[in-house]
Amino acid sequence: MAALHHNFKGALLMTLAMAGFTINDAMVKIVAPDMNTGQIMFIRGLLTSILIFAVAWRMGALRPLKTLLDPYLALRTTGELVSSITYVSALGMIPLPNASAIMQAMPLAVTMGAALFLREPVGWRRWVAILIGFTGVLVIIRPGAEGFTIGSLLVVGSVISSSTRDIATKKIDPETPALFISAVTAIVVTIFGAFLIVPFGGWQPVSPAHLAALALGAAALFTAYQTLVMAMRSGEISFIAPFRYTSLLWSILLAAVILAEYPDMSMLVGSAIVVAAGLYTFYRENRRHRALAAVSANGAIS
Repeated sequence: MAALHHNFKGALLMTLAMAGFTINDAMVKIVAPDMNTGQIMFIRGLLTSILIFAVAWRMGALRPLKTLLDPYLALRTTGELVSSITYVSALGMIPLPNASAIMQAMPLAVTMGAALFLREPVGWRRWVAILIGFTGVLVIIRPGAEGFTIGSLLVVGSVISSSTRDIATKKIDPETPALFISAVTAIVVTIFGAFLIVPFGGWQPVSPAHLAALALGAAALFTAYQTLVMAMRSGEISFIAPFRYTSLLWSILLAAVILAEYPDMSMLVGSAIVVAAGLYTFYRENRRHRALAAVSANGAIS
């Protein structure tokens, strides 16, 4: 009964985390017509960095600068940086639901990357599911049709860099607090955002409405980071992880209410394929873990 309670708590936290990420995306989408990618990254990153640094300092999560020498921390930060540049740029080019739909392929990309680079075992069924999921991405972006844009390609780049980030996270010293990792990432993204302002078109005037939108986005992003960590530590990952896909529902809802953007049939069909493939990989991963646990338990009993 306690495990069930923790699972539902984790599912709720995961759903809230996905809402936070999507609110941030919607706020970026609002200001994107009037600000370039570098300026958005700088302003939002500055606000996010202040929030994370203050909480990390108060909770004693800061670590010596030598911690930055961890190569996997550097790789994770680079992945987040590239992901921010590509995704923020894409949000200024394509509808939010389409961008969110393509991002649903990230768990599949992480599974593939873990198999290729971390030598984690992936059976033929999950390889088939990964290929089917990527086919769903092609349905969404419609290569060769009018719906194909550079924005779609940028989101694919964000999927790859975000997957690199998540794979690198698994290799970071477990003694390094999540808040410290988030603080380092936010500060690096902010600094690079500042350097990108001029190459991407220069500084534009910031209205109170745009500043408020980015402040809300920063607060939502900070909340999402923390609730995501809490979710993954609350219950069984196999039960909680599929709730990542609620981000697609949030994006469709917020895009319709705030941005007057609505999904088309290709996006809906492609999303269904990607989500189904992702859920199947979660299911197979859960079965594999249970089988290994059973073998381990039998070995301990004998």
